[in-house]
Amino acid sequence: MHPAVLAAGQNLPGFGDQPVWITLIKVVGVFAFLVVMTLFSIVFERKVVGRMQNRIGPNRVGPWGVLQSLADGVKLAFKEEIIPALADKPVYWIAPVVSAVPAFLAFAVIPFGPQVSMFGHHTALQLTDLPVGVLVVFACSSLGVYGIVLSGWASGSTYPLLGGLRSAAQMISYEVAMGLSMVAVFLFSNTMSTSGIVAAQTHHWWVMGLLPSFCIYAIAVVGETNRAPFDLPEAESELVGGFHTEYSSFKFAMFFLAEYINMVTVSALAATLFLGGWRAPWPISLWDGANAGWWPILWFTAKVVLGIFVFVWLRGTLPRLRYDQFMSFGWKVLIPINLVWILTITSIHVLHDHGWAWWRAIVVPGCVVVILGIIAVTMAEPAAARRRAELADEEAEAAAEEPTFPVPPMDLVVPAAPRTLTRIGAGSPPAELPAPPEEN
Repeated sequence: MHPAVLAAGQNLPGFGDQPVWITLIKVVGVFAFLVVMTLFSIVFERKVVGRMQNRIGPNRVGPWGVLQSLADGVKLAFKEEIIPALADKPVYWIAPVVSAVPAFLAFAVIPFGPQVSMFGHHTALQLTDLPVGVLVVFACSSLGVYGIVLSGWASGSTYPLLGGLRSAAQMISYEVAMGLSMVAVFLFSNTMSTSGIVAAQTHHWWVMGLLPSFCIYAIAVVGETNRAPFDLPEAESELVGGFHTEYSSFKFAMFFLAEYINMVTVSALAATLFLGGWRAPWPISLWDGANAGWWPILWFTAKVVLGIFVFVWLRGTLPRLRYDQFMSFGWKVLIPINLVWILTITSIHVLHDHGWAWWRAIVVPGCVVVILGIIAVTMAEPAAARRRAELADEEAEAAAEEPTFPVPPMDLVVPAAPRTLTRIGAGSPPAELPAPPEEN
């Protein structure tokens, strides 16, 4: 590994030795970036989904409707707040804060660009970094589940409690797959520092060599952020609004803000780990000044917007999964594939370090994985066939049994409409109704 990459990951130059006022400028800049990206994401999502569904979308507030999300935020801030009588007030108040604050903190270690000159001082376009910077993002995303669980429990209602429990199981399950998808990046970068990982992608991005890790990460973060088709904790067809059913006004706005900031954060982390970070894509990278100065902020923002577009695309395309299918997919599909992939990548890495040529180090473990996969499929197919036969027998037995609940008769005959009317009163003869017209 190049010494500069290791230095970027371990020594972390440019952090901790800068003036306080530059740090404050960076803090305000990161906060403003996240707020603006949240307002943009809401309008962007509504516009894109409207285009997919052949409708207009917001077009009244501001030019082309771009200020609609700002108007919605102001409206939410001034709406009447209704607090349930059975709510645990302290926990009910703190839960939205616990959801929103970690979403902001996670962006502290995301690099926006290289070192630039800011008022005569050379500083990196990054708030801070650590030798384990990626784990900071991972930890902050894990803290968000506390706010969701606490909000569901503190509301004193059934639907929020069920939504909070669903979210806890969902986020814990998909965090495992999300964390495992990063292991291959750490192996090839020799660091867990975000700036070091970007520096390691100087010549080629990791998405080209670690495509399975990227795909698993992309699927896992959709479940991690509770977005469609994995939005089971807030499924309106089952749980009304899920964990935030009993929230209104500014507290609901904080949950809304946390969801969209998490979308921006995981998109930025995907760009950092797999898409070269702030580095320009080809053919823009052929320009000598593409990766210098302030231009990398533009490339980085474009990659984040691309990730947000994928989130919106999934929401406008795929239906919601059943909860048991969703959990089964995480534990029985994503995690086993991830473990096999990590074992393969590690074998390739070790064999290459022991002097094997790249093609030989890739072919030998690949052949072993293919052979083991064929054996596993061959052994699993009879068991799956037996299970299908058992399910068919169980369904046949259940259909043959008498139902234990009342059902209408299958030969139910609706009585014909009466043809006469009887007037109430002494001596009133019945009045004949006209006969219905005959059908041709």
